[in-house]
Amino acid sequence: MDIRIKRAYEDAARSDGPRILVDRIWPRGVAKEDADLETWLKGLAPSTELRKWFGHDPDKWQEFRQKYLKELKKSEAADDLKELQSIVKEHKRITLVFAAKDTEHNNAAALRDFLNNGDL
Repeated sequence: MDIRIKRAYEDAARSDGPRILVDRIWPRGVAKEDADLETWLKGLAPSTELRKWFGHDPDKWQEFRQKYLKELKKSEAADDLKELQSIVKEHKRITLVFAAKDTEHNNAAALRDFLNNGDL
C-alpha cells in the first residue's frame, strides 16, 4: 500500500489515487470543484484543542502523534476510520490531503505513519 500526503494547494495528479481530505476545516482559497477529492473525512482530523496546542511546533511532534493516535481510537472517529480503511483496501495508492504549510509535521503525515505501521 502506497499512502501519500499532499497539500491541498498542490495540483491533483492521476498518480494520486483517491484523494482524501483529512482536515477539520476546508482549506482556505481552494475551490471544492478544484480539489478533486474522493471524500472529506473530518472525523480523522485532530480536535481543535489538540491542533491549537500543537501549532505545528516540531518540538511537540512526538507528543502530538501520541495524543492524535489516542483521539483516532475514540468512537467519534470510528465511522471515518472505517471508511478510510475500506478505501485503503480497495486501492494500491491513496493520497491524504491537508492544508498545513509544514509538510513534515501535520496530521496527514501522522495518519500515514499510523496506517503504514498498522496502529489503526
